[in-house]
Amino acid sequence: MESTEDAFIVRGGKPLKGQIQLSGAKNVALKVLIAGLLFDKPVTFKNIPHIKDIDELMHLINSLGAKAEFLEPNSVLIDGQSLSQDTIDLLHASRIRVSFMFFAPLLHRFGRAKIPNPGGCRIGARPIDRHIKILQAFGVDVIYNSETGYYEAKLQGTVIKPATYTFEKSTHTGTELAIMLAALADGESVISNVALEPEIDDLIKLLNQSGATISRENDSIRIKGASKLHFSGEVFTISVDRNEAPTYASFGLTTRGDIMVKGITEQDIKYFLEAVRNIGGGVEVEADGIRFYYKGELKSSEITTTVHPGFMTDWQGPWAVLMTQANGVSTIHETIFENRFGYVSELQKLGANIEFYQPDITNQSETYQFNIENEEQLESMQQAIRITGPTKLHNGVLDVKDLRAGATILIAACSADGESVISGASIIDRGYEDIERKLQSLGAAIKRV
Repeated sequence: MESTEDAFIVRGGKPLKGQIQLSGAKNVALKVLIAGLLFDKPVTFKNIPHIKDIDELMHLINSLGAKAEFLEPNSVLIDGQSLSQDTIDLLHASRIRVSFMFFAPLLHRFGRAKIPNPGGCRIGARPIDRHIKILQAFGVDVIYNSETGYYEAKLQGTVIKPATYTFEKSTHTGTELAIMLAALADGESVISNVALEPEIDDLIKLLNQSGATISRENDSIRIKGASKLHFSGEVFTISVDRNEAPTYASFGLTTRGDIMVKGITEQDIKYFLEAVRNIGGGVEVEADGIRFYYKGELKSSEITTTVHPGFMTDWQGPWAVLMTQANGVSTIHETIFENRFGYVSELQKLGANIEFYQPDITNQSETYQFNIENEEQLESMQQAIRITGPTKLHNGVLDVKDLRAGATILIAACSADGESVISGASIIDRGYEDIERKLQSLGAAIKRV
């Protein structure tokens, strides 16, 4: 294993039952905390998950001279008034993917910014070119210094210019970066072919309460900027993490248990619920959440990940474990990232019957959200898997490759007979708040070593 206190020991084979409350959304928290640096006074954010990625982000904010601190377990104060550095430290940026979002507050404050290649989970190239192009559309000159590894950005004038821009392929963080830049631009911007994920709506709501005027129009967002952003409230509470819900749903269904996931609505995970119902899983929508329970044999499925409102890429790992317990041959085709099956080899260690196959694609550039350089690139990729079930999983010694793969492996270990050791617990901590305690409350035999 990697080191002491960075592994889980799990004794599986027991149905998990009970209820859990979803934490605040990781993909909202990271962006609104950075947006907090845009304001002319401190802002308090509530329902912020206390996870490793948030700790890394707050450390980075403080290293720039601004202030970020937990006031209570899930309440964070951001004060950007003392922001004094225009360059993000290479080590800090390497630990977190969202560092590129700092271009907005740094350009607003200093008219310039230096940010290295961002870090985070290595689940694909996540092309930076889409972010560079949106910066250029807003009147920012950007060069890459290959000697230092930094992207150096500078405003062409004294203020951020408004932009009319259409993304070639939708991008979640690219859309949010564009919204932040446009909120401070001198005029009205229109950004098209934007990401439709509801997490972005929290950022829009925050900025609308602070002087900007932002509205969605189909796949476009219209933004009227403000010279100064001033949050009108005292605190801003973010939404729950809808990506946690399919994870805990899979813990319940895969272990033949019964879990009530509180804080989620049917609309939040519509396509996941549809998939669960189609395979014969138990779903009961209640006023304060959704119950997932095993009610009999599960059927196989064919899943293709896609952008919202379809079946999300973050859901496919937990779904793959569930399909090891379904009757027949199931398929999962990943179209968002080109390297998101890092969990397959680990599930195979537990006896899962999974193999890669090459899907028949007629229009590759339209099918895949990532950049495709040539046909040879795709031919060498592993973009789809077949899972034959049901398979009785056994214990094993496992390694976490990335955040969602870590949750996937935990689900498998909880459903497998015997005791499993999972190295890389800290990677799971990056995105799941208090997962050890939550699983213990559901009856899981899990401990950190």
